[in-house]
Amino acid sequence: MAIELSKEDTQSILPSIIQYMREELEVELSEMRAGFLLKYFMEEIAPFAYNKGVRDAEQYMQEKVGDLTGVVYEAPLNYWKKKKKGK
Repeated sequence: MAIELSKEDTQSILPSIIQYMREELEVELSEMRAGFLLKYFMEEIAPFAYNKGVRDAEQYMQEKVGDLTGVVYEAPLNYWKKKKKGK
């Protein structure tokens, strides 16, 4: 599954890449070259972060589902017990 950014997200990210390269590495990039770099990172490196997020979400959901009975369990045959308490 390819990880794709919207055009709006890409346009927001490119100036940050250009600034980072200029200020941290003293390399001037055109917007086109910054786009190539972003594309490389998205194809090569982003899947590591994406897959970590999927694993974290899966673990979270398994923990919640594993405790489902404890969280939402409702004991049956409570009508008469509750009625006696109300007296």
